[in-house]
Amino acid sequence: MFGGPVTAPTSSPHLRRSGSRAVVSDLELWSDVESGNVAENSYSHPLEQNGSKSANIPLVTAAILPSPTLLWRFKVLLFLLWGFICGKTGWQSVMRMSADLRDLFLYEAFLYYNPLLLVTTMVWLWGINLWVFSRSNINYAKIFDLDQNHLTHREIWKCATWMTIIVPSSMTAYLYLYSNGEVSLAASQPVLLYFAVFMLFIFPFDIFYFSSRYYLLRTLWRIVLPLQTVTFSDFFLADILTSMAKVFSDLERSVCRMVHRQVATIAWFEADSVCGSHSIAIPLVLVLPYLFRFFQCLQQYSKDTRERAALLNALKYSTAVPVIFLSALKYHVLHESWTNFYHPLWLLASVLNSLYSFYWDVARDWDFSVARIFKFNRSHLYVHLLQGRTWVYFWVIGSNLILRCTWTYKLSAHLRNNYLTVFAIAALEIFRRFQWIFFRIENEWNKINSRPIMHLSMNDPSYDEVKLLPSVDHNV
Repeated sequence: MFGGPVTAPTSSPHLRRSGSRAVVSDLELWSDVESGNVAENSYSHPLEQNGSKSANIPLVTAAILPSPTLLWRFKVLLFLLWGFICGKTGWQSVMRMSADLRDLFLYEAFLYYNPLLLVTTMVWLWGINLWVFSRSNINYAKIFDLDQNHLTHREIWKCATWMTIIVPSSMTAYLYLYSNGEVSLAASQPVLLYFAVFMLFIFPFDIFYFSSRYYLLRTLWRIVLPLQTVTFSDFFLADILTSMAKVFSDLERSVCRMVHRQVATIAWFEADSVCGSHSIAIPLVLVLPYLFRFFQCLQQYSKDTRERAALLNALKYSTAVPVIFLSALKYHVLHESWTNFYHPLWLLASVLNSLYSFYWDVARDWDFSVARIFKFNRSHLYVHLLQGRTWVYFWVIGSNLILRCTWTYKLSAHLRNNYLTVFAIAALEIFRRFQWIFFRIENEWNKINSRPIMHLSMNDPSYDEVKLLPSVDHNV
């Protein structure tokens, strides 16, 4: 299957041991052995010649390894087989339940696993972001002040692959065990998964990308307690957390049920129970990411820049607070009060939050202008621009406006009746943030390189177009 002559360049990394010479000559000698030109036992490995006690080790194994393409296809085949088995097992388990119990059980199972599925989606998309940056001459390591051991897009995708395998596998086991009457074993599946993820995240030993985990934990700590200078990494991650507010809300409800031993039961079904859908903890958790970002802006104004833009940015995040709490009031006030007073206020707050956030995305975070959209549509004029066609700008602006409005749906507890709809909107918000990252990082990279750009020669034919780019260093 892998026959044929073997040829390899002398510098091939696949045929070189660390700190040793190339082994192509060894392979040629081995071919002589097979042809009978050299005695069978006359070959000894260079390590043995250097005094090593190891036995003669022919390196023909390196010559017959399957190609990376073949290995990749085999992995894809295994992945598809695993997906088919999980899907078939989960479907049969669900259909085995009675119709009246099926919807309740799926709602509960979805609550435990949809936060981790959304996080997995975010990790996949972040890997795509890094891949595009690496191919677009944008030094994201410099932007985030990362060391040389930072994770690349390949390592991010490796993590996402394992998450894609582990989370659905646990969900399938949960469905299968519950449908077969093993309620206690079924209840242990999400508990074990959450515990494993938490321990892996805080594991203090130098395994599984320890430096990257430490960097993430340190940044999270700086977000929770913004008592120091706000860096680009701090505000960038905090902005991403605002898009994952629904994830944190579902995580809180899931952990609450685990602590109160309500997993795989219907004890949680009462909306007014301690972990029910009317719990006051839901809006409190939803608002936390916005409060973190709000205090970052105040910290930036008071100790860093003293610029009015920081206060305007803080005002933007504060507009999410009435959207969240006015929605939660529906379950704690009379129906007439909600219809005649609180519901119109909620609508007004929702429109204000959506439009203000949309404006800030386009004008501040992305630094878009009419001149930039129509003048910088040829990549050779602006080498750091990721997108080189005008229609991309109209797409990202239009989709950002629509998804900003639908995101209000997720923040409103009184609208979250259909869990599949809420999951779809939460996934769309993650996609919106994925788009936002491209232009926000590009804008930051342009700021870092603005000084060399401003020193272009006046005789350069592209100078007039470069001047159209606003040079204001906007606040984070």
